[in-house]
Amino acid sequence: MMTGYTPPPHTGLDILHQDDALLLLNKPSGLLSVPGRGPEKQDCLTLRVQTEYPQAINVHRLDMETSGVMVMARSKSVHRQLSRLFQEREVHKHYVAVVEGRVEQSAGEIDLPLITDWPNRPRQKVDYENGKPARTRFSVMHHDTRGNTTRLDLAPETGRTHQLRVHLQTLGHAILGDKLYAGKAVQKKADRLLLHATSLSFVHPVSGEYLCFVSEVPF
Repeated sequence: MMTGYTPPPHTGLDILHQDDALLLLNKPSGLLSVPGRGPEKQDCLTLRVQTEYPQAINVHRLDMETSGVMVMARSKSVHRQLSRLFQEREVHKHYVAVVEGRVEQSAGEIDLPLITDWPNRPRQKVDYENGKPARTRFSVMHHDTRGNTTRLDLAPETGRTHQLRVHLQTLGHAILGDKLYAGKAVQKKADRLLLHATSLSFVHPVSGEYLCFVSEVPF
């Protein structure tokens, strides 16, 4: 359970792209995507955006600790179209993570079904009988021998809660700074979760043009 929510100060929206249909934004680590439960958890990217763009509608989420690119619709019709693209897996997402240890396989796929670990919410867990299908493609970008870490490019084919975090922890390569799934030593290796949503690619719901929106990795 999240306690002591202290969102980063609001110093202005980091807008990557905007047009009459869409807003592409860079969400900072430590900020909720949507309001949480209770008055102390209302500050979030969606409400910050709606202060300046009242018609903006949230389409998807990133974990509070995850930074990176998010898309918001500027009308209900565009929201419906974007939601359909996400549901039909026609939005292609890439993340960058720094994980503990040396990942020997240069590239591969993780296919482990996930389900909510109800007694330990919001944690998720692998469950081969009842879990929902979850697939993540990965490739090694860099090995840091001195720090005993690996930088990975991650492309989730499904969008389960905490999918990347659980998949990598299950492989024995927890993401640095992960307070939910990593051990204490790995948590202490970073002052934030080293997971960043670096790109979103999809067909623009109005123009029909295939576009890719990129957010630079801050670590």
